[in-house]
Amino acid sequence: MTERSNQSVKRLVLGAILAALVIVLQLMGQFIHFGPFSISLVLVPIVLGAALCGPLTAAFLGGVFGAVVLFQPDTAAFMGISVFGTVVTVLLKGILCGLVSGLVYRAFEKKGSFVATLLAAIVCPLVNTGVFLFGCLVFFLETVASWGVAGGFTSTAEYLLIGMVGLNFVAELVFNVVLTPVIVRLLKLRAKN
Repeated sequence: MTERSNQSVKRLVLGAILAALVIVLQLMGQFIHFGPFSISLVLVPIVLGAALCGPLTAAFLGGVFGAVVLFQPDTAAFMGISVFGTVVTVLLKGILCGLVSGLVYRAFEKKGSFVATLLAAIVCPLVNTGVFLFGCLVFFLETVASWGVAGGFTSTAEYLLIGMVGLNFVAELVFNVVLTPVIVRLLKLRAKN
């Protein structure tokens, strides 16, 4: 087997392992709530895929994440409002958070693996949450506004940023920024030995 084939097989196997990890973490993550929705622990393996396998693998992992989210209880409230809007928002946020974090990693890799991983780890939850918020505005604004009023918030923006995504986003960002650079470093050190 050539060196190039060997690398392709390693990436394929790592991508499959990370996809399984995405599924397990997302299913387990549904039981960990900060605010009304569960946090996305799966962003860590998505960024690992970005750093170790590239943007396309990370986009695939994001797509796996999105597919699992579509079948979870948190998603049911949105499905009742717009199936199309829910599917588009959930799949797009997953795929884009992986793709963009992979592109950011690749763009900054020459500055060093740590810097590239750290930036990818920051970008991933930003894109995930940003696309979710955009989907809420495009597909679910009226309903989200009524949820905000029912929750005692003074505006829809306040409800979206504080009530829906505030604590979740911070938790996702912290998990990513703390764990991902350490895991990437350990895996790269292991690969050298």
